[in-house]
Amino acid sequence: MLMQVYDISPQAWLKSGAMIVLLFFVFQSAALLGQASARLYTEHQVTDRIKARISLDLQFLDVGNQALHTPPNQDSLKRYLDRINSLLEDQQTGVWLISIQSVTAQSEAQTDNARLSQFVLENSEQTVKVQLAKRPLYSYFSFSLFALLAAVIAAPVLIKSQTRKVGVAKQQSGQQPLVTTVKPEPKLTINLTDKTIGNGVNDVTVQLQNKPLCFYTALLHYCIDNPHSTLLHHKDIPPELTTLASKVFIRLMELGHTKRKRPDFNANLDKTLSEIRAALDEVFTGFSEEKTRYYPPRAQGEGSRSKQHSYALPVLSHSDIQIIGD
Repeated sequence: MLMQVYDISPQAWLKSGAMIVLLFFVFQSAALLGQASARLYTEHQVTDRIKARISLDLQFLDVGNQALHTPPNQDSLKRYLDRINSLLEDQQTGVWLISIQSVTAQSEAQTDNARLSQFVLENSEQTVKVQLAKRPLYSYFSFSLFALLAAVIAAPVLIKSQTRKVGVAKQQSGQQPLVTTVKPEPKLTINLTDKTIGNGVNDVTVQLQNKPLCFYTALLHYCIDNPHSTLLHHKDIPPELTTLASKVFIRLMELGHTKRKRPDFNANLDKTLSEIRAALDEVFTGFSEEKTRYYPPRAQGEGSRSKQHSYALPVLSHSDIQIIGD
């Protein structure tokens, strides 16, 4: 039966043997835990019965009197202990009495590594101490044939299930392409060296004049650092934005692109923005959704309504753009 489940190769036998040993260890451990739990519960019940028995007999036992300094009756207590121990032994409880009020039983059934415990009973006159002994727990542990049978039966089933899962995984991996093509995501790229903007995906680039290039580069930095700013058409651009644009212009001078005077970035702002939008429309052809992130919004409406329009860019981060030659 087992030979039909998997091959009779040395590796298969070794694998099945290891699985049987592992499962047997698990099942046997569970069996030992159950045996220990059952034994502790039984001992607890036996101890309760002993307490109840001695409590009922206590009024007839001569355990002495501490207040009157009378000693316990050694002979009667020893006979009582032996009688109780005889009953406990007949019932094979594994528990026996050692002493009552320091009077020790005549025949102790104590074994090596016995577990000692005691309890106290009280009456109106004094306190009576009773000492018990219990067999060590390991003496109740036994080999579980059920654990061995369960391991032998369950091992082939688990191995077959695992082999099936591995086969399905290999089949699925074989159906998947070895190379997964990842579609590149467009990313605004500004190259100050050749004064162009691109999308970082293809070779489409557009060259900008100095003024729109400086202003747009500065606008990107400003909107990243001030994500919730409002930039209105009918107002001068903020001093911070002017400073950033001037720095870009100085960089262009360092790169040898111009020796002219710094332009007035407040003049003809609508024309500057229009040139920037036209360049972005060409660069991001086919990528309209990605273009929105970098596109200065157009004014909506006429007259007074357009004055409330902001050309600030949507929320961006430095990782959304790449500036070469900065």
